[in-house]
Amino acid sequence: MLSYRHAFHAGNHADVLKHLVQVQLLSYLNQKDKPYWYIDTHAGAGVYSLLDGYATKNAEFRTGIGRLWARTDLPAAVAEYVAAVKTLNPQGKLALYPGSPWLALQLIRSQDRLRLFELHPTDADLLQRNFAEHAKRGQILVADGFEGIKALLPTPSRRALTLIDPPYEDKRDYQHVVHCLQESLKRQANGVYAIWYPKLQLAASQQFVDKLKRLPIDSWLHVSLDVHRPRADGFGMHGSGMFIINPPWTLHQTLQTVMPWLTHELAQDDGAQYALEQQTK
Repeated sequence: MLSYRHAFHAGNHADVLKHLVQVQLLSYLNQKDKPYWYIDTHAGAGVYSLLDGYATKNAEFRTGIGRLWARTDLPAAVAEYVAAVKTLNPQGKLALYPGSPWLALQLIRSQDRLRLFELHPTDADLLQRNFAEHAKRGQILVADGFEGIKALLPTPSRRALTLIDPPYEDKRDYQHVVHCLQESLKRQANGVYAIWYPKLQLAASQQFVDKLKRLPIDSWLHVSLDVHRPRADGFGMHGSGMFIINPPWTLHQTLQTVMPWLTHELAQDDGAQYALEQQTK
């Protein structure tokens, strides 16, 4: 299914959670000199306009990054994320929003490499254009990331961060993620894997995290954010979550500080809440 376009949702509450966690993961990996690969299984277009096109239809960014943009009292981890977004908007106006590949490009070092998968032909073309000046930093692969990742693991340095965030429009994506992780862990068990998922009133969504916990892993962290109560009609995304395999030991403490503040600031009604749990070796 190739109908999904992330531009409709760029900068919303789910992007805030996903990209805040991504920035923390990359910053942690940067603490060691040894190079690593950043792998994105569903890279999207890389950069999204918030002033025209798809993003203006529902303007979801206004209740996401828009609420944080002009704040001067951000917690440190939130400030790091917002600062990364501001590098794409040097004039100070929130005009463009970076997808996960662009954020990774800004944070990886000269010795690190990108591997970006995107199957949607239009988004793949946009991704190629947005990264045309950075070809030496990595590769853009017009392919199914679920399958393509098999050829990349294990990475040369045995260090990697893999972001897996399909649109989940196809309910089979939940099982595809689980299968992808099963295969990836066989090839590189010590890799860091960050899985994003939407919180929906669907059995597949509600059972997803339990399936991830049953993977052959010793260490994981799960954080989720609901910004409003589930709708009475059962439709729509009321929140999202991130499940990280082999997380940095510092991440839980960081999120313990950040999540109460973020939940309050991104709340759309009194049903806003967060959950944070972990398993360690």
